[in-house]
Amino acid sequence: MTDHASELLRLLDSRGYIHQTTDATALDALATRSVVPGYIGFDPTAPSLHVGSLVQIMLLRRLQQAGHKPIVVMGGGTGKIGDPSFKDEARKLLTDDVIAANVASIRRVFERFLTFGDGPTDAIMVDNADWLDRLEYIPFLRDVGQHFSINRMLSFDSVKTRLDREQSLSFLEFNYMILQAYDFLELSRRSGCRLQMGGSDQWGNIVNGIELCRRIDGTEVFGITTPLITTADGGKMGKTMSGAVWLNEDALPAYDYWQFWRNTDDRDVGRFLRLFTDLPLDEIARLESVEGAGINEAKKVLANEATALCRGRAAAGEAAETARRLFEEGSAGGALPSLRIEEGRIGIVAALTVLGFAASNGEARRKIGEGAVRLNDVVIADPAFEIRIEDAPVKLSLGKKKHGLLVR
Repeated sequence: MTDHASELLRLLDSRGYIHQTTDATALDALATRSVVPGYIGFDPTAPSLHVGSLVQIMLLRRLQQAGHKPIVVMGGGTGKIGDPSFKDEARKLLTDDVIAANVASIRRVFERFLTFGDGPTDAIMVDNADWLDRLEYIPFLRDVGQHFSINRMLSFDSVKTRLDREQSLSFLEFNYMILQAYDFLELSRRSGCRLQMGGSDQWGNIVNGIELCRRIDGTEVFGITTPLITTADGGKMGKTMSGAVWLNEDALPAYDYWQFWRNTDDRDVGRFLRLFTDLPLDEIARLESVEGAGINEAKKVLANEATALCRGRAAAGEAAETARRLFEEGSAGGALPSLRIEEGRIGIVAALTVLGFAASNGEARRKIGEGAVRLNDVVIADPAFEIRIEDAPVKLSLGKKKHGLLVR
């Protein structure tokens, strides 16, 4: 760690959020003498963000905890184009109505992590469609486009990756980085924003915005990027066999969210406690040092604290109690994912796939053949078995960690 004068950089550094910083010395000095408004952009391409966005949400939370002002920028404008960064192909273009619905849905999660209001350090949420939708093409090209070098833009990793793979990169997408840079200029003018943060893949876009603010307005602004968060086995954070780990409650049950954290690799527990919980560092150091069976208790603390931040303390407690009943008592709890069977009967292969326990019918049959599937804790060996649901729910399990309820 580096010595910093400001609480902001000390906090970010000590908990592992900093990968790159533009002029850290000047930013450190600014953060010691005034409130620093800082922003991160999120494109509303779905009704919920997933765990892959959580480090950025926590970064805004840390900014507010250090006495500064978070600005959440919803990409209602840029979301109509799509960021080309490291994507294999162009994103599907969304309608205005779909984007508006996604923004409204996503906001609910931010309200758990940030305090919104009108105060100097209260968070605000803005939509870049407010200014991007009103741009006039020729004046924008003349006043802003002149500051961008195509040669330099082609050198960015996010663009080179697509070109090196000989994959199409549309002019529409190529404009994304110019519009993101313009966002920084607008936020600087509208809200006094002095800091843009993002993942390491956003470094080029952030630097573009910093240079645009300097060239057009002569304003000094700054950038911070976070490291790429991967798991100890080299996997991408938030990617699981059953799909994305969604943050919204209506997209993923609290129990499944809790279990995602409970299943963290032993080697990742300390790092994830620093990044994704508010536990004090000395307590994290203690949990990180435990050995043997004690690491499972540390994982439960991680699951409880991370779930409490995103879903509330009550939901975290209910998920933990459900897990305890399942693994210690063998009974089902009410927080399990459930599937309603209107007809009262369903094939076991279909039940496994619909619940998301298996990616295909073939995988479901293999799991049954391996003896990994149980109905009310009784192994089912016949892939043609038909489950019948009467009045009481039926618990369907795959292995030791996947459990769901079938109800009528």
